[in-house]
Amino acid sequence: LTAGGVLAGTALGILRGMPRGLLFPPVFGLLVIVAARAIIARKVAQRRMAFADQLDDTLQLISAGLRAGHSLPSAIDTVAMEADSPTSEEFARLLNKHRLGFDLAQAIEECAGRMDCDDLAWTAQAVAIHREVGGNLSEVLDHVGETIRERNQIRRQIRTLSAEGRVSANVLIALPIVIAAVLAVISPNYIAVFVTTPVGWALIGLSLVLFTVGMLWLRQITRFRF
Repeated sequence: LTAGGVLAGTALGILRGMPRGLLFPPVFGLLVIVAARAIIARKVAQRRMAFADQLDDTLQLISAGLRAGHSLPSAIDTVAMEADSPTSEEFARLLNKHRLGFDLAQAIEECAGRMDCDDLAWTAQAVAIHREVGGNLSEVLDHVGETIRERNQIRRQIRTLSAEGRVSANVLIALPIVIAAVLAVISPNYIAVFVTTPVGWALIGLSLVLFTVGMLWLRQITRFRF
């Protein structure tokens, strides 16, 4: 889909044309690549966020299954069948790995890495320690779930308090790209100066450097990792 969008975007740039040369049309294709990566990154972030929000309920369901006398793989199978997406899909995937011969703790740890979830990594460590020293795994999972629940509450508060800053950062990042794209479509002669003169290319290079620095800066001050 991205490759097709790049070809379509480049073709659109050629059809719009410019009086002097065809150096600018590939920029339309580049914009498609940037947009595709942004959409995929957003989808991945939303999936990981939903998984993290569901994890405390997931551990509670596993703990209830263990207290009812089920084995850990059987309790995870219950989660894979009854939990909401994406938890059900990810736990079904790790359970299939376990059935193919992977150690269960290792499969959980790989799932934690794929979903970028430190809380699930703690769960994998708890499972590995339980296999070595024994103990009441359901009680351990209850404590881990309680900790995760408190962390999720703090995470939601921070997300709410920083929402305005994130929106402002996204608007500031998208604004120059959107303006350049609109001007290239409705007034290509106006943009032609930037791609047909040495001074224009120098200004584009300087703008890209400043844009990258500003984007990274805005991302850092609006993204919290804990």
